[in-house]
Amino acid sequence: MKEEDLSAIKRYSIVEYLESKGIKPVRKTPTYAMYHSPLREETHPSFKVDTEKNLWIDYAEGRGGSIIDLCMRLEGCTLSEAICRLGQNAPDNTTHSYSFTNRGISISPNQRENVTASGTRRQICLSDTLSPHLQEYFKKERCINLEKATPFLKCISYEVRGRRYEAIGFANSSGGYELRDNNTFKGTAPKGITPIFEDMEQPVCLFEGFMDFLSFLSMKEKVTNQCLVMNSVSNVARSIRYLNERSITSIRAFLDNDDAGRKAVQEFVNTGFKVEDMAVYYRDFKDLNDFHASRVREQQKKLEKTPNTSNKIKQVKLKIR
Repeated sequence: MKEEDLSAIKRYSIVEYLESKGIKPVRKTPTYAMYHSPLREETHPSFKVDTEKNLWIDYAEGRGGSIIDLCMRLEGCTLSEAICRLGQNAPDNTTHSYSFTNRGISISPNQRENVTASGTRRQICLSDTLSPHLQEYFKKERCINLEKATPFLKCISYEVRGRRYEAIGFANSSGGYELRDNNTFKGTAPKGITPIFEDMEQPVCLFEGFMDFLSFLSMKEKVTNQCLVMNSVSNVARSIRYLNERSITSIRAFLDNDDAGRKAVQEFVNTGFKVEDMAVYYRDFKDLNDFHASRVREQQKKLEKTPNTSNKIKQVKLKIR
């Protein structure tokens, strides 16, 4: 299909699309709309539509994308079927009968070809289930509670020069994913912040990366505060803009113990936020995940030395606020 036809479909307002199905927002601002998720039953709205970018994200699932992704989820149809259905209502009243060849691979817009500047990488598919080696990496290397983390993660397969790889995907509000594998690969397409639990109380818990956020989840019995994952200190300005738009005045910063982390904290202070620098509680460690993993391994060693004790590791709770 033509690129201009696909662009026309993706301009079709998600808010209007949901309205046509009788789904109305709980709250609407000039830049976004919040809904009770149309994908499941819930009491607190966790489904957000960015009306400026015409993208959606379901924070409870850690998943989002374009109107085409949403149509596939809501109507249980294939990519080509979603394109055909949405094409009937695209902004330019396009009524073409679209055809789509996926060469044997199911690819949604968030799974479509995503080529780097050198033209060597493309995403192939996306799954709700992490592959065994990625699960092992989370449990052994990062000491993350998979049961708590899984709703926020995807397994993304991609291809480089004909070879297939897999990475952990963490959704951001730009409709892209923060990517990590079990070695050293890091990537993003496109870059963005990830707000989570937006209807919970202040102060907002601020994290530099999603591993730190997932460590926080693993350490806490219950999360009662809003959370914001910057996904990079390069997103400080974007994070400040997001917080200001929502009249948020206080944050707890769980950033890295390095110059970049300290500089980022100072930027929030200089902007006028009331900042509680939580890094003082793990000052001897690189970041929150390093601190968390160290405590879990320490407990594991104690249990190994104690006879007649269950091998099950208890949750290492976060005693700092």
